[in-house]
Amino acid sequence: MDDAVITTKVKAAMVNEPSLKASDVKVETNKGTVRLSGFVGSKSEADKAAEIARSVKGVNDVKNDISVK
Repeated sequence: MDDAVITTKVKAAMVNEPSLKASDVKVETNKGTVRLSGFVGSKSEADKAAEIARSVKGVNDVKNDISVK
């Protein structure tokens, strides 16, 4: 699957998650590996973002570089 498609699907899944402020999370995909960065309010939000990314079809790995502010 194309990296741009994976990025779009991950972002869409995050927007649909009410417990996550998706606008503060940056999503990049390279060869099926998704890198998450940005800031969230808690570790549970960072973990949720990674969980959402892993659930998207075509994602091989997730690098969670999200910081808690």
